[in-house]
Amino acid sequence: MRTHRTRTSLGALAVAALLTLSACGGGGSSKADPASSSSDSASADASASAGADLEGVPEVVAEVNGEEVTRDEFAPIYSAQLAQAQAQAQSGGPAPDEEALKKQTVDDLVDTELLAQEADSRGIEVSDDDIDAELTTLAEQNGMKSGDELLAAIAKQGMDEETARDQVETQVMVERLVADEDGPFKPTDKELRALYAQAAKQAKASGSGQVPPFAKVRDQLVEQARTQEIGSVAGALVKSLRKDADITVNL
Repeated sequence: MRTHRTRTSLGALAVAALLTLSACGGGGSSKADPASSSSDSASADASASAGADLEGVPEVVAEVNGEEVTRDEFAPIYSAQLAQAQAQAQSGGPAPDEEALKKQTVDDLVDTELLAQEADSRGIEVSDDDIDAELTTLAEQNGMKSGDELLAAIAKQGMDEETARDQVETQVMVERLVADEDGPFKPTDKELRALYAQAAKQAKASGSGQVPPFAKVRDQLVEQARTQEIGSVAGALVKSLRKDADITVNL
């Protein structure tokens, strides 16, 4: 077992997509989308991380049921998200609202801590071996041979190994908590075909080309449906946990 408390941004609860984004330099949606292209290839430059303005950020950015979320925990997550937003702005997106991004980062960290505390109360644990196995799976999904190769690709985008492993630990923890809360997720063929139709419609509207046949992207559609379900269940759980939580945000 890892001995420190994982604190990392949940974002859209799609850490696998975040790591894919970091490794491959993609942009846009955090969902696995078979219709998406790699046209938005601007990567989150590590130099943007160094340029993040942390003036006014307190040593303790939030407290959640007595547990402190510190500036040191906030800084790398905020910097990485700012770098991604700046890269998207360079590709034609809107300029990032840094104050709004800071608030969102704190909110995500608070949500992560609430879910981690709930996972602890249910006896849900994530070991180093679990993290290694998930990294291997992510590497294979990205056409790489090993978790180390994936980590090396991520490092080139400015995310260090510890932060990447924490992202994976959070994702595995959330997935197990969601499974404990809602049971195993098995999308129906009807649900997958609805996602496929949506992807085809988006591809046509954007002029990005024809969507591959359903059978070829079925695995991606399953992952997209799974990601959406995790986000939905975890979001509802966070909303419930917030009602009784003692939360103080200092930012």
